[in-house]
Amino acid sequence: MPDDARARRRTGTGLGLLLVLVLAAVLLTALPDDREGGGRCAARTVRSWSTDSALTGEFTRYGDDGARTDDWTGGDGTHSVRLPGGRVLWLFSDTYLGQVHGPPNPVGESVAWRDASTPLVRNSAVVMSSSGRLLSTLPAPVFPDPAPQQWRWPVAARVEPRSPGSSEKVVRVLLWTRTAGRAPWIYGVPTATEVATLSLPDLRLEGVTTVLDQRSVTDPARRVLFGTTAVDAGDWTYVFGGNDAQAASHPVSQAYAARVPRGRLGEPGAWEYWDGERWAVRGRPEPVLGDGRRRGVGSAFTVVRDGRTYVLFTMAAGTRGLTTITSYWSCSPTGPWHGPAKGFSPPLPEGDVAAYNPQAHRTLSGGGSRLVLSYDVNWLDANATSAQLNLSRNVSLYRPRFVSLRLAPG
Repeated sequence: MPDDARARRRTGTGLGLLLVLVLAAVLLTALPDDREGGGRCAARTVRSWSTDSALTGEFTRYGDDGARTDDWTGGDGTHSVRLPGGRVLWLFSDTYLGQVHGPPNPVGESVAWRDASTPLVRNSAVVMSSSGRLLSTLPAPVFPDPAPQQWRWPVAARVEPRSPGSSEKVVRVLLWTRTAGRAPWIYGVPTATEVATLSLPDLRLEGVTTVLDQRSVTDPARRVLFGTTAVDAGDWTYVFGGNDAQAASHPVSQAYAARVPRGRLGEPGAWEYWDGERWAVRGRPEPVLGDGRRRGVGSAFTVVRDGRTYVLFTMAAGTRGLTTITSYWSCSPTGPWHGPAKGFSPPLPEGDVAAYNPQAHRTLSGGGSRLVLSYDVNWLDANATSAQLNLSRNVSLYRPRFVSLRLAPG
């Protein structure tokens, strides 16, 4: 080969190598940023998980204690918030009170049971000591019905200053208001997002403020309720919500995002909603995750921040949606969200039952990569009377269960 040809080949190879290095540098600088924090984030996935028998067992102990007749014996919609001094306030949606009887039950099974006439209230709250022992149930319902045929379900909560700059603390509890409706709205028609204020330390209800009224949205499937989960990052509290598309026979629901300056959840005018392009005070919320088919969320899901990465846990879409928990990750609350990742199936009791509403409990996780996650369990039956009968025959079916996760780079 002539010398000049060899030189051209060497030069071409050098230029090609230089081009590869430049492209690599461009790709590295184009990696996703944390839009709110200004830093980089990395993919996250579930490295391992195990059952948390101690925490699950504590709710079994408390629920089965028949010494009092006004205590919590079962509920769903599990959320928690750490109070000043170390106590933990557990919030529940539909709740059974009353008394639990030891086995055998009326049909001869070796499980604890409750009478079928046991009262069901729309919400409740249970106080746990700083050492992890459940102590008492607040008078229920904690949040009274706003009107006939309407009720309130508590979701995420935060301890905040009573007013900006105040040294006095209160508990702000996000509420979902629903109105009784016909099928497919058997769990109520989405109506509004509210924020309740509880005093400290006595946890007395002081008032409720409407944040986002959805009654003007004609199609109930497009109404968005916020508060299924909340994440603090920088100067903001990011509040996530969802629609009820599943109730209208769609495969999956969509996730939405709002943000509030930290400490101002109770101020409706401080809320901003992601409208698909920007944060807007009065914008129409647009989804940040969900294509109506394979990618999306259940009507209740949870988000945590691991380093600079946001990780979302939800029941998997499709046929695995009642048994399998999956996850997504993002560098920003508004996405893009990457996933779904490979899921895992937590333990379920025998029978025609379903898992739903995975919720993270950061205050119980102890820091590091460990994360405590709860999930609710219910009997699968469209007939309310039949479902209530099965839940009464086996009280363990309507209580939260817990797992411990380890997150790792994905």
